[in-house]
Amino acid sequence: MSEQFDEVDKLRDELLQNLPPLVNSLAHYGDQDVLQRIEKVMLEVVVRLSKEETPVLVLQNRSSWANVIFDRNIGLLMKPNVCVTTLRSDCPSSARRFALILKVMSTVYKLIQSDSYATKRDIYYNDPQLYGSQQLVDSVVDDISCMLQVPRRSLHVLATSKGFISGDLCYLEEDGTRVDCISNSTAVSVSSNVSGIKNIVSSAKFVLVVEKDATFQRLLDDNFTTKLFPCIIITGKGVPDVNSRLMVRKLWDTLHIPTFALVDADPHGIEIMCIYKYGSVSMAFEAQSLAVPSLLWLGLLPSDIQRLKVPEKALISLTQTDERKLNSLRNRPYVTCQPAWEKEMEILRNCGWKAEIQALESVAPNFLTTVYLPNKLRYGGWI
Repeated sequence: MSEQFDEVDKLRDELLQNLPPLVNSLAHYGDQDVLQRIEKVMLEVVVRLSKEETPVLVLQNRSSWANVIFDRNIGLLMKPNVCVTTLRSDCPSSARRFALILKVMSTVYKLIQSDSYATKRDIYYNDPQLYGSQQLVDSVVDDISCMLQVPRRSLHVLATSKGFISGDLCYLEEDGTRVDCISNSTAVSVSSNVSGIKNIVSSAKFVLVVEKDATFQRLLDDNFTTKLFPCIIITGKGVPDVNSRLMVRKLWDTLHIPTFALVDADPHGIEIMCIYKYGSVSMAFEAQSLAVPSLLWLGLLPSDIQRLKVPEKALISLTQTDERKLNSLRNRPYVTCQPAWEKEMEILRNCGWKAEIQALESVAPNFLTTVYLPNKLRYGGWI
């Protein structure tokens, strides 16, 4: 069994030798600093009103690729001078969002003053008729975080986690609660306050980031964390929430062990992997605490479909939407610098098929946990 992790251990040595300069990925801005930034915004609004001028808010555009740059050691970063959107309080198309931003900033101000915390869900249900949707609240909170240039956790606003984690990992929550993730059949919810986690203890050889909850549960059912002990597995259940991404980054910062991605061999799965590795355009202002550039693609590789002779009945034809997404991915800066990834995407485009991880079951029962993953880890089958 000692040979099982030889290649993983070699990889860790390589990663440690090539660590980029230390970045304080979980930097926390002091409460007084955040309060002063809010007060500055509010004061500008009041001053404009006193001069009988229209109050405005200037927001960075968080949806444009033109506003981000790519750093291989960090991920997608927001440019210093970005295109902005001006919200005018007297404009019908922006007045409502203007008002909601001031409303949420007022809530944040009170939370910080009272040294208390609230979830985005708490904020929404405080006045659901006003906000209209949880999604709008989420977007407004992120706009405020970006506008004030502070991490969202410094706003005393927490997000409800949807991810799960299991394996050789113990830690303390900020309130002193001890969390033990070692279990054969159950998983622990990812903390809603990852920055508050401390005293992390683990002898894990690697972290496996799993795209989908169904695959994650299958790994638990097959006792994967016992068979390949010691390791840690985590899932954001599809497109990952911020807490899941923060947790993966926290594990890397603390343990400095190889981090692998297990995603479907399709454009959607590849994009999710890219979010973990390099971040997203909308959250580029927090890239240093969310992205894990050292993450590697373990599977399912498009070349694996051919190599393992996955039966055609288990495959799915690429749709036009898939092809558009694939073309978009291949033009992104973090893919053009990964020749091995480009080759896999070319295989995917040429074959015209995509495959979910579950397709491996058509090769043989329990193939994923008894053959595929153990061999990948033993022989270094990642890119």
